[in-house]
Amino acid sequence: MAMDPTQQKALNALESFILLSKSATSPRSAADLVHQATSAPNTYVFAELLRTPNISALKTASPEHAQYHTLLEIFAWGTWADYSSHPHLPPLSDAQSHKLRQLTLLSLSTSPSSLIYPHLLTALSLPTVRALEDLVISTIYSGLLTAKLNTQTQRVDVSSVSPLRDLRPGSIPALQSTLGAWEARCVSVLDDLENQIKEVKQKAMEKRKRELRDDAAVENLVQEAKTGGMRFQDERGKFLGGKRGAGEVGGSMVGASGNDEMDLDDGEKAMGMPRGAKRGGSGGGIKGAAKRFMG
Repeated sequence: MAMDPTQQKALNALESFILLSKSATSPRSAADLVHQATSAPNTYVFAELLRTPNISALKTASPEHAQYHTLLEIFAWGTWADYSSHPHLPPLSDAQSHKLRQLTLLSLSTSPSSLIYPHLLTALSLPTVRALEDLVISTIYSGLLTAKLNTQTQRVDVSSVSPLRDLRPGSIPALQSTLGAWEARCVSVLDDLENQIKEVKQKAMEKRKRELRDDAAVENLVQEAKTGGMRFQDERGKFLGGKRGAGEVGGSMVGASGNDEMDLDDGEKAMGMPRGAKRGGSGGGIKGAAKRFMG
């Protein structure tokens, strides 16, 4: 796994001080080296320097020099509040103060509730909002974190933090406990998701079965309708065929007389005869009309 670029840069910047620590055999020179390392740009990790023999020896040196070991520990994993709680520590230069506040901001970024302006102003001992925003902006440009200033809600919205803080001694068990709790939550969420997936699949199968049953029922109804329609056509054809056969004998005579009457009516209309004049009277019919025409 590739190392974070900012972390790699910080380790490279610390390398020269690790080499110099070999020649810092006296407490005074070791204390001076701590001051230089914490003031230099791009040095943000200090655990390896703390483990070097000459720097580690400061812990048992005189109080005047032992305080530099405590100061280096604060830069490695402590915060501005830790420094403020030790009034006998060496005073900080502007560069050291700025760096320690930046490192403290990284530690505070692990808790979103700590990133509101009022809390940050107190935790970092900054006098104004402008000073706080300048610190956040410089931390962003240094590549230590990715964040945005939300001036409306008075908070810092952090999206990522570079892995530059060293682990405080004794923090491994607490970290393991935190990771264990996180793992348990992940397992619980995965179990819930699997149960939901099973439930969705079960409902989908049941729905598909219902659809297949409905499709089969509709198909049966269609087939029954088709079969019933064909049977109806057959019965209708038989019925109508029987009626036509029965009416042919008697119907021909009626049809003939009817046609004669229609022909006579048409002839009467053509000769100007009134509708009511019928055949068979002395003055009616074709003969009567001819007489009237000749007379």
